[in-house]
Amino acid sequence: MARADEAPTPVVVELYTSQGCIACPPADALFRDFASMDGVIALALHVDYWDYMGWRDEFGRPEYTVRQKAYARVAGSRTLYTPQMVVQGEDQMKGHDAEAIRADIARRQGEAARATVSGDRADGKLTLHMAPVAGPVGAADVQLVSYVPSRTVAIERGDNAGQEIAYTNIVTDWRVVGRWDGSGPFEMTLADAPAGPLAVVVQQARMGPVLAATLLP
Repeated sequence: MARADEAPTPVVVELYTSQGCIACPPADALFRDFASMDGVIALALHVDYWDYMGWRDEFGRPEYTVRQKAYARVAGSRTLYTPQMVVQGEDQMKGHDAEAIRADIARRQGEAARATVSGDRADGKLTLHMAPVAGPVGAADVQLVSYVPSRTVAIERGDNAGQEIAYTNIVTDWRVVGRWDGSGPFEMTLADAPAGPLAVVVQQARMGPVLAATLLP
């Protein structure tokens, strides 16, 4: 458990979902609950491999499928599926298993942060500050995530035809903006930071655990 003087890092929950996936609506609703929890950064990545079923997901991106495939490789799996949730970059779970995911989030919230990250916006620039908490944490990717807080979509075709589904924290861009060696305090400035709500996710290189994360409204 984290000591009183060690603030836990927010728990990052990634949902891999699709508007064309018949099993996804319950997970999309569950994910909305997670997004409202204190200390949780919930980010939904819509994949594109269900588009052939008759409905093209307007939020789907091939790069999110690539990210999910990278997680599968780390887990030694050749199978991709939706809905899937990945907690803190490590725990890959079925996206509708509410009890297991809630327990995992609670466990992660009891862990002390390994690093910190914060950001300042000014004059169109974004400056990010990172530091290890108790010694080096290894090389890490600094990732900037743009997202739309909510959108409701009427599904007209495919397996979910006729449903109107509310989506939460829809990722519109997820990109690596820098590499931190994890050995000491580090600062970087982005001159062309996008407007709108952002998340910063500092993740150990090669799809390792999330070391630190923050939201920038």
